[in-house]
Amino acid sequence: MSDRYSGKIIRGIAGFYYVHVEDAGIYECKAKGIFRNQKVKPLVGDNVEIMVLDEADKEGNIERILPRQSALIRPAVANVDQALVIFAAARPEPNFNLLDRFLVMMGTQQIPVAICFNKADLADGKERERLAGIYAASGYPVLFTSAKEREGTDGLLALLAGKTTVVAGPSGVGKSSLINCLQKGRQMETGEISEKIGRGRHTTRHSEIIPVRGSTYIMDTPGFSTLQLQMEKEELKRFYPEFAAYEQDCRFAGCNHIRERDCGVKAALAAGEISEQRYRNYQQIYEELKNFRKY
Repeated sequence: MSDRYSGKIIRGIAGFYYVHVEDAGIYECKAKGIFRNQKVKPLVGDNVEIMVLDEADKEGNIERILPRQSALIRPAVANVDQALVIFAAARPEPNFNLLDRFLVMMGTQQIPVAICFNKADLADGKERERLAGIYAASGYPVLFTSAKEREGTDGLLALLAGKTTVVAGPSGVGKSSLINCLQKGRQMETGEISEKIGRGRHTTRHSEIIPVRGSTYIMDTPGFSTLQLQMEKEELKRFYPEFAAYEQDCRFAGCNHIRERDCGVKAALAAGEISEQRYRNYQQIYEELKNFRKY
């Protein structure tokens, strides 16, 4: 009788799904035809039940997709508990507009986000304070790490513990190096995964899940340099959480905090209670959405 296991899809490519089963390894699986008939496609991050066809070669079939807690559209992944967006503290300088776009995008999909500034060894205490201050009122956790100096990784592991975290950021911020730090010395079949799914050493071209230890997973995604948001311009303010406390002081119901008079958010901005950087990004994205809808 064939063995049946429960596991998590850590990568899917060319019709094959690679399922990580705790204490058993990685199984290369095909999805049963029933999923096509039901128009259901397995996603990276899905928890599944598999039937083992060949234990020696670690091959099997996906028999069942377990209920999803969540499903993201972009990237197309399932069962994500939180997102971690990684930018460099320096070299390159952080692109705050791009960072804010990612925060908004995750907000529209109701995924909690933490912000990580890597290469923190290149930033002095004053610069770190400035970076943290930009997001202090927004409620997003901010961490500083250095993959080079192995700094901040314990705090990052604590944030990730017991969760599936989608990790994203632009190229050149040390994302892969940081992920490698988190894997080092952990219960991870690194060689087996590399051999089984052909994971590139430096460049991520597909979304994939990396088991860190136990029920802690990192979902690595390709680097991005642009993000086009699609929503009504009036919705944007909902995804700047620091605005909420001051909107009761706006004179007009439905104030968008752009050109309206007697705006509580702009008063808070003038008083230094809201980051100028964050507000400028809000203005820019708002105008972009406004012009996008015109055409």
